[in-house]
Amino acid sequence: MILSQISYLDCLVFLVLLAPQLLIHVGPIETATWLLQALPSLIAQVFVLPFQFIQERYFTAHERRSPFVQRATVFQDIVIRCVRYAFAFMPAAIGQVFFSKPVSLPFLRFRMLRHGIVTAPLRWTEIDRPGLKGIWIVHNKQEQPDVILYYCHGGGFSMGSSYFYMEFLLALVALLKDAGYRNPALFALEYTLVPDAVYPTQLQETLAGYEYVLSIAHSSSRICVGGDSAGATLILSFLLYMTDHPELRHQRPGLAIMISPWVSIISKNNQNTASDYLNADSLELYGRQYIGTKVPANDPLVSPGHCKDIKKWTNASPEKGWVFLFGSEEVLGGETRELISLLKSTGVAVRQYEERGGIHAWPVASLYLGATRHERLRGLQDIVREIRKRIS
Repeated sequence: MILSQISYLDCLVFLVLLAPQLLIHVGPIETATWLLQALPSLIAQVFVLPFQFIQERYFTAHERRSPFVQRATVFQDIVIRCVRYAFAFMPAAIGQVFFSKPVSLPFLRFRMLRHGIVTAPLRWTEIDRPGLKGIWIVHNKQEQPDVILYYCHGGGFSMGSSYFYMEFLLALVALLKDAGYRNPALFALEYTLVPDAVYPTQLQETLAGYEYVLSIAHSSSRICVGGDSAGATLILSFLLYMTDHPELRHQRPGLAIMISPWVSIISKNNQNTASDYLNADSLELYGRQYIGTKVPANDPLVSPGHCKDIKKWTNASPEKGWVFLFGSEEVLGGETRELISLLKSTGVAVRQYEERGGIHAWPVASLYLGATRHERLRGLQDIVREIRKRIS
C-alpha cells in the first residue's frame, strides 16, 4: 500500500485528531499551561518562520542556502521548519501524544480513505504480553515467513510509536513481496518510553522482541534487524549485548539496517547543522533521561558508539553485514561515519547510503513528504534491494 504525498488537508486533519487526544492524555490544565507558557514563542514564530522561509528561499543565492533547502520543495521546507521548531521547544509529553496510536491510526485510515482504500491490503496483529508489546505484520498468516524484518522505531526514547510508522511498515512488507519473497513478515517493537522506564528496560524489551521473532523464523539468518534513530541505537546495543552471551552468539541475525542511528547518546560530535531538524541540546536532554542514573553515559550497551573494540564489533556483526542510510546534513552524522569506518576495519560487509543534503531519518520522512513516487520510495527500495541481495 503506497499512498501519495502528505497534503495540507492531511496536516489539518492530523491537528483535528490531535486536539482531543491532548486533552485526554495530557490534560486540559497541563495542555493550557504549556500553550500559555509557549505563547510568546509561538507568536514570535508566526512572524519569524515565514520571514526566515521567504528570506532563505527567495532572497538568498541558491549556493548559499542550506543544503536541504537547496533540494527541498516548498512543502518540504515548510514542514521541516515546523518540525525543527517543535523538536526544540515541545515537551516530550506533548510529543508522545503526537505519535500515539489514538492519533496515528485514525490518521492512517483517513489517508487510506482519501485514496479510495477502505481496508488495508495487509492486516496486522497487536502482540501484548508481559515484557513484550509490538505489531506483527505478515503477508499470509497461514504460511511460514521466508524473511522477517525486526524493526524498532525512533523518537528519542521519549516519544514515537510503531503505529505512527504503520504506513512505512506496511509499505516495507509490500515492497519485500514485490521483490520476490513468498511471504515476508515484520515485527515492530513497542518499547517503553521515558520517563515510564529508563535503560536497561528498553534493551531487555528489544531482546524479548528478538526472541519472539526467533520463535517464528525458520532460521536466524532469515531475520533482518533494523531501526531508525533511537530505535537503531537499541538494535546496536542489542547486537553488542549478544556478544557477551554465548547462548545468543549462534543466533545472530542475517542483516542489520541502520537508518540515521543515534550512535553515541552524549557526544561532542553531535553538532547542529543548518539543515537538520534535530537539535543537539534537546537530544542530549532526551539521552540523559534515557540513560538514567545507574550507568555511566559512556557504557557501550547504553551508548554503542563508545565501544571501540574491533573484536567485539566483529562478533556483533550480522552474518551478511550492515546497511547504513543517513543524510550528509545530520546532527548525528559524525558519529555514524566513525562507526561505519570502525565496522569496515573489521572486514565485515558494510553498505553506506549517505544522501547528499539529506537530514535525519529521511528514508522514513520522505515516504510522507516526497514530491514524486520515486522520491517517496527511494529509501525503502534501497533497503529492500539490500535485504533481497543478502537474504535470498
